[in-house]
Order: sequence, then C-alpha cells, then structure tokens
Amino acid sequence: MKFQMKPEGGFVTELPYGTLHVSGDETQGFRPYQLMVSSLAVCSGGVLRKILEKMRFNITDITIEANVKRNEEIANRIEHVHLHFTIEGTDLDERKIEKAMELTKKNCSMVQSVLGAIDVKETFEIKTHN
Repeated sequence: MKFQMKPEGGFVTELPYGTLHVSGDETQGFRPYQLMVSSLAVCSGGVLRKILEKMRFNITDITIEANVKRNEEIANRIEHVHLHFTIEGTDLDERKIEKAMELTKKNCSMVQSVLGAIDVKETFEIKTHN
C-alpha cells in the first residue's frame, strides 16, 4: 500500500475496491482509530460468519456494535474494544455459538495482531426466528 499526502490534510491510497482517504480530521477522511476498530469488528464478524456457516447454522443477520475505550493521557491510544455481536437466525444453539466465538477470536488475524496491546472483549446475543 502506498499513501500520498493530500494538500488539504490527511493521506489517500488507491485500493482494488476504491480510494481510501485517511485523516485525523474526520471531515477529510476516515480517522485511523475508526479503521483500527473497523478492522477488528469486521475481521471478527467475517470469521464468525464462516464458522457458523460451516456449523450449518441458518444465520440471517449479524450486527456488531463496537465500544472503544481510549487513553487520552497516552497518545489517545486504544486500550479496550468491546465487540457485541447480535446474531439472528433459526434454531441457534447458545453453547455452540459460544464455541464459535472462541474459534473466532483465535482465528481473526486482526484480533491476534493486537493481542497484548489492546484488550478485545467479544460478547453476543441471539435473536431467533421461528
């Protein structure tokens, strides 16, 4: 990836999907911490989806809410991310989904990349359809 400085502030890169604007000023692009949290959430969500599909669950939707705790005294770094998954579908087994969540944390490359630096907590709730 190659990032080019923008005259008005921030940086830009071209990726296969499109142009990505990154800036500390959210009027100029996505903020770096937003991208970090998005990477953790979406990586986890994608891994969870694959695992649940392999377990033959009928999943109709997954929503992820990310709550972030930052430390203003130390470069405003991200210290804690709580990812809460709302999983919707039919015939969902809570114990099997707990196991899937454990596998998700072990297999998400983004979560594994920040271990020891950012505390990532993952919880879930189930919404079943009859």
